[in-house]
Amino acid sequence: MDMRVAAYAVVTDDDGRILLARWIEGRRVAWTMPGGGLEPGEAPEDAVRRELREETGYTVKVGELLGIHSRVIPASQRVTPSDQPLHTLRIVYRATVRGGRLRFETDGSTDMAEWFPRAAVAELQRVKLVDIALRMAGIL
Repeated sequence: MDMRVAAYAVVTDDDGRILLARWIEGRRVAWTMPGGGLEPGEAPEDAVRRELREETGYTVKVGELLGIHSRVIPASQRVTPSDQPLHTLRIVYRATVRGGRLRFETDGSTDMAEWFPRAAVAELQRVKLVDIALRMAGIL
C-alpha cells in the first residue's frame, strides 16, 4: 500500500469568505482546500505554508490543528494508475493570511484560487475534502 501525507488549511477572510484552489489533476476539475503533500523531512506546518504560497500567492500564519482525515483509496479509484491502494492522511489547519496577493499557480496540480462566500461553496464542483475540512472548522 502506498501512503501520501498532506497538509491543508481552512482560510477565511473578514467577510467570512473561504479560500479554495481549483484542482486540475483529478478525473474532473474541482475545487479543493489549498494545500498539498509533504516533502521528505518537511514539517506539516511548513508544508501548508509552502503550499498556500505556491497555490494562492498568500503567506499565512498557521493556526490550530483542526483534525486529521484518513482514507484508503482502492487501486481502481486512484488518479494515477496503480495496482496498490493509496492511504491518504490529510492534516487540516486553520490559517490566516498575513501577506502577499492572490495569484494563480503555474505548472502545478492547481491552476487558480478564489475566495467564495460560504453559501456559494455548496454549489461548486468540489472534492470531498472541502466538506470534511469545513466541518472540522465548524463552518459546515
